[in-house]
Amino acid sequence: MEAWLLDPGRGSLGRVDCEIPRPGPQQLLVQVRAASLNRGEFLGVAAGPPRPCGIEAAGVVVACGASASSLAGFELATGTRVMGRAAGGFAEFAIIDAHDVLPVPAELGWEEAGAIPIAYLVAYDMLAGHGALGKGECMLIAGASSGVGVACLQMGKALGAFVIGTSGSARKLERLVKAGLDTGICARGAEFEQAVRRHLEGRVVDLAINNVGGSALAACVAALRFEGRLAQVGFVDGVRTAVLDLEQLHAQRLHVFGVSNKLRSAAQRAATVRGFVHDMLPHVRSGTLRPLIDQVFGFSDLPLAREAMLADRHLGKLVIRMDA
Repeated sequence: MEAWLLDPGRGSLGRVDCEIPRPGPQQLLVQVRAASLNRGEFLGVAAGPPRPCGIEAAGVVVACGASASSLAGFELATGTRVMGRAAGGFAEFAIIDAHDVLPVPAELGWEEAGAIPIAYLVAYDMLAGHGALGKGECMLIAGASSGVGVACLQMGKALGAFVIGTSGSARKLERLVKAGLDTGICARGAEFEQAVRRHLEGRVVDLAINNVGGSALAACVAALRFEGRLAQVGFVDGVRTAVLDLEQLHAQRLHVFGVSNKLRSAAQRAATVRGFVHDMLPHVRSGTLRPLIDQVFGFSDLPLAREAMLADRHLGKLVIRMDA
């Protein structure tokens, strides 16, 4: 099969021929139809040997491990449409662990399915899990134009929240308002914190999502109400350290959490997947939750897609579709 490798040291992509992987007892082999780009895979990657590129995929099952169906919670067979986290998703075939697999609703196209597993499961973990976002609450999304940001916007509206989002692009905010954003704040860099304070106009935030990084942390913390929650999810600005006002954290009893899956067990990941299937997949079927896809590239154009992502001109997701 053909697959893409990422060389972390050089930051380069290479297209190679390799053997089709074999699924283990708790895995399934998928013929990939589409997969999307995720910024975290390409930013701040530690040096090392070339490794399979891509971290999610959607496609059809071609082989299953003996216990895959029981772990997945739904029947898996040859031809079943699935999506999920998949190491090496930018390939003709990929392995998905049964704990991480979701069914693809009939209403969903391949490009949309390929853009759901990472962004929407992360958003669900933040909003419905640790964030406990409720109807009528206020959510601030710093960096609302990213794939995760758009997923948080859609999910927040589905949960009945008032959603405020920031972006450095007025054009992107206009599109997000049309997609349901209640208030858009156009700001970045040094003026970010003051712009957020000014636009909140006394409103306090129940849950803040920081997709931006260290440069946005102070503004997110300052916006929170008593016992507010802050989710740290991204480092688009490249700033991985920031000053946290411990007196404010203590006095306001704030809850600050991260959402990386690196150290989570398979059972913990599975709980998030099953919760998303139960709570949010009906919204996917109805059309309330659908990835906002900015551009679709062919399999051979992954380097161009990465350039487009790093240029930061897109809104939502960039997707790789397998060449016919």
